[in-house]
Amino acid sequence: MSEVNIDAALVRDGGAELSRTDERLVEMSNGCICCTLREDLLAEVRRLAAEGRFDYLLIESTGISEPMPVAATFDFIEENGASLRDVTRLDTMVTVVDALNFHKDYASYDRLADRGETLGEEDARSIVDLLVDQVEFADVIVLSKTDLVSETVVGEVEAVCRALNPLARMVRAVKGALPLKEILATGLFDMARASSAPGWRQAMEFGAPSESEEYGVSTFVYRARRPFHPERLKALFEQEWPGVWRSKGFLWLATRMSKAGAWSQAGAAMTFEWGGYWWAAIPPERRPTDEESRQAISQHWRAPYGDRRQELVLIGKDMDEAALTALFDAALLTPEETRRGPAWWRRLPDPFPEWGAAPTPEVALA
Repeated sequence: MSEVNIDAALVRDGGAELSRTDERLVEMSNGCICCTLREDLLAEVRRLAAEGRFDYLLIESTGISEPMPVAATFDFIEENGASLRDVTRLDTMVTVVDALNFHKDYASYDRLADRGETLGEEDARSIVDLLVDQVEFADVIVLSKTDLVSETVVGEVEAVCRALNPLARMVRAVKGALPLKEILATGLFDMARASSAPGWRQAMEFGAPSESEEYGVSTFVYRARRPFHPERLKALFEQEWPGVWRSKGFLWLATRMSKAGAWSQAGAAMTFEWGGYWWAAIPPERRPTDEESRQAISQHWRAPYGDRRQELVLIGKDMDEAALTALFDAALLTPEETRRGPAWWRRLPDPFPEWGAAPTPEVALA
């Protein structure tokens, strides 16, 4: 699925001779599988299923499509109540990682537009954000071009991918060759599993240790119960975080008592935006009453500020946990500032844009 359907031309010109059989080559162009093409995809997959001639359908979307919406297409319920779940089973989500260029792309500041790959003028995504999304959501990660780099480089790339997605199956491919059983009919896909696969979520919820320490790749969770000083947090964003490749979590800003900040960093780019409201800011009568939700809220509750907290997962290579912890601690309110209370905190200078429905601009790490 892309504006220029090169693969279709290659199949036609490569002697496949599809016109001599009942097969038809379906081209889906000028859009994104998860947006403008959803209706086309629904119709085409349903038609192919109805023909009863195929056991398996493999969809290769453009390299700049996000995996979650692709998967959601198969759960999408149409106005008439029909869904692709009636005639298909989403089996496996596969991501191919270029072992030769992975480190270069992961450290890049480039946006998709810088490389001429966008879904339109409003597509402001970065290369690294898309790369991480695709790795974190995969059931199977195929490492390609492994014959063009050393075993050490392959091991390092594999270690990063395992840290980003501990639940995925890793497969190495040489010149594109790999056993089809590794990616077809695996039965691996599960939406709940895919949503919980990212390494940062595993570490935050279960404290799962990294299995990649042979290459210096590790994970740790930074937690604190004092709010960040806005100006010191801004200065923190402008410092180097040695060894950190990926970090994600929630931030408590002293000047914004009701709203949680959502922190997401991958490679050289970091986004800080509104992540929702703290439960402590919601009136008790409006909080969930089911036992599971009550337990989840109480797990993070501590007087006098409820569930407000700093909770950041960091994934990286050769990280100095003590030094990074000290770096973050220095951006918190001091004990004396904390004792002055929220009324005083609100008067602190706050260099960040107001949080609303739209995310705040992305900030580049030094």
